[in-house]
Amino acid sequence: MWTLVVPLKPLERAKSRLSAASGEALRPGLALAFAQDTVAASVACTAVRDVVVVTDDPLAGRELSALGARVLPDTPDGGLNAALAHGAEVVRTAEPHSAVAALNADLPALRPMELAQVLNTASRFPRAFLADAAGIGTTLLSALPGVALAPAFGGESRGRHLASGAVEIPLSGVDSVRRDVDTGADLAEAIALGVGSYTLRVFEASRA
Repeated sequence: MWTLVVPLKPLERAKSRLSAASGEALRPGLALAFAQDTVAASVACTAVRDVVVVTDDPLAGRELSALGARVLPDTPDGGLNAALAHGAEVVRTAEPHSAVAALNADLPALRPMELAQVLNTASRFPRAFLADAAGIGTTLLSALPGVALAPAFGGESRGRHLASGAVEIPLSGVDSVRRDVDTGADLAEAIALGVGSYTLRVFEASRA
């Protein structure tokens, strides 16, 4: 069983590249909805024991806690990878033998069964990762008990994770775990896959 660490910026700063497509007023609500659908699917995944969200946003903390996540403040306040390393450290301090995986917070089409498939494959390797839909970034990075997570997310993180010795998970049929959302085109693809209820509600309200 896995503990997932999910990082989330304060909503006022999250998903800035979506502004062109969604408008600035809608962007924070979409960022929260993406995280809600990500956490809801993760909590429902049979391979997941616990979901830890690292965020300083009070609204997001309340909403994601209500879905079953454990919320930690972003104490390092040093960006994405520092938040992930902090979350993994907190988890491992309490439970040293935990298998830990970092997961993006912007996977609104995430399917619990597809996430379980990825994590079950990841359990065969000390460290493993799943590339995003573009094949450039990373949506999930895993580390077995006793192995440091060593996250290197952001930009061309696929290459950095490969160079660090993590094994790339070569699965097909797990599009929902790869489909992160940074742009309007990404959101359209996620909607085509079938987003969760939180994202769908915000998206439909914006079109009303």
